[in-house]
Amino acid sequence: MTVKVILGDCAEKLKEIPTDSIDLVVTSPPYADQRQHTYGGVAPDKYVEWFLPISAELLRVLKPTGTFILNIKERVVAGERHTYVLELILEMRKQGWLWTEEFIWDKKNCYPGKWPNRFRDAWERLLQFNKNTKFNMYQDAAMVPVGDWAKTRLSKLSPTDKVRDESKVKSGFGKNISNWVGRDMVYPTNVLRMATECSNKNHSAVFPESLPRWFINLFTKENDTVLDPFAGSGTTLKVAHLMGRDAIGIEIQPEYYELALSQTAGYLLEEETEWQK
Repeated sequence: MTVKVILGDCAEKLKEIPTDSIDLVVTSPPYADQRQHTYGGVAPDKYVEWFLPISAELLRVLKPTGTFILNIKERVVAGERHTYVLELILEMRKQGWLWTEEFIWDKKNCYPGKWPNRFRDAWERLLQFNKNTKFNMYQDAAMVPVGDWAKTRLSKLSPTDKVRDESKVKSGFGKNISNWVGRDMVYPTNVLRMATECSNKNHSAVFPESLPRWFINLFTKENDTVLDPFAGSGTTLKVAHLMGRDAIGIEIQPEYYELALSQTAGYLLEEETEWQK
């Protein structure tokens, strides 16, 4: 397993990565007008224009069976949510991406807050994009314990629980509760309840390790390649390597590049500032 940390602008450095070579992209770019002291900040009205060349390169380097997970959230501008995330989704679909799913990161340790016309953000988007409708997804690897609800809900099933109930509004969404009898593990929802990183490791926006781990587990297997084009402190790279995957990270800020190297010192197998074909 190798870890490559590349110093430079991902819009340029991605061009050096071979086509159809990446199994999973997991990343969180700077949000609009955020990290101005470190990344310069991108105005909300310019965000889509800034990101599309990057997403075009990610589309090229991702394998046909691969997945792209984008952690992003709209910011508030002049008292309302800006639409740059929605606009980006629409433009990426024009590029050829499929917007397959949306996960919600529920920050379960978010501290309280209040503004004049809203409350504190306690969740963020995790947008899933793919190149095709058929992609690698190892759903059994993401299964979770069925939970205590099964002890009471499944102990005394009614006759209607033993068949597929038709939705009362005729939506086509029915359920057969008896399918869960005797099961210890079930498939999770698309809401991920994970604590934020409490020690920021000298970086202004750090993933909790559990976040990339969850997606790496779901969309890759051992020996696959994971890419984070906004590597920051290197959390995604660290987790990918510890899970037996190759990892590539690109970071534009020299101080964060050095931080990623120091964070990965215990497991880094290969340090690179240029892609070696």
